[in-house]
Amino acid sequence: MNGKERLILALDTPGTEEGLALLDRLKAPWMKVKVGPRLFALGGETFLRDLQERGHRVFLDLKLHDIPNTVAQAVEVYARWGLWALTVHTSGGETMMRRAREAAGTDLLLLGVTVLTSLDGPEWEAVHPGCSLERALSGRAALARESGLGGVVCSPRDLTLVREAAPGLVTVVPGIRLPGDGTQDQARVDTPAAAMGRGADYLVVGRSILGAADPQEAAERVLGSMEEGRA
Repeated sequence: MNGKERLILALDTPGTEEGLALLDRLKAPWMKVKVGPRLFALGGETFLRDLQERGHRVFLDLKLHDIPNTVAQAVEVYARWGLWALTVHTSGGETMMRRAREAAGTDLLLLGVTVLTSLDGPEWEAVHPGCSLERALSGRAALARESGLGGVVCSPRDLTLVREAAPGLVTVVPGIRLPGDGTQDQARVDTPAAAMGRGADYLVVGRSILGAADPQEAAERVLGSMEEGRA
């Protein structure tokens, strides 16, 4: 794959109209687009269809986490929509992930979220007392592989550990920032070059592009940094 095929834009705009306007400005129908809970709540399936009609492959990031039957029933519906990828949360357990995989069919890339990029240090310890972040990452990635998922979502700092625990799985990596950009509410971040150097398959980039004065120029900088990491 080239850099363009590996870049996913996190479309975290205030509303669907702003999201579509940004994509029109970028003039990049090749770009995969991640839609999170906010825009999905605002636009639903209609908004996803709008993105697909513009040529974008859609990554619906809902981090489904519930009892196995509930998640499987939801995945069965989403699998009909022609999505490129969908997330479930690995903390839901092996049975939940297996049921989700069965419901997804063969055309939908089902990704297991390992640990949120916002969690680190004391915040992690508060919700998982006595379990190290590294142990959880390794165990969850391995379980995603054993459950038949196609890939995992992890921070760029976790790539080496995750790839060792779950060889062969696709790695989708958020928490990407251009040099000099702020981290905002994410704790475990890195540059496009560093993430690609650690073997990431896809990078999810949001604020470094969305918050730029010239989003198109920022996207080109991200692609350039990705190529540096692959060199």
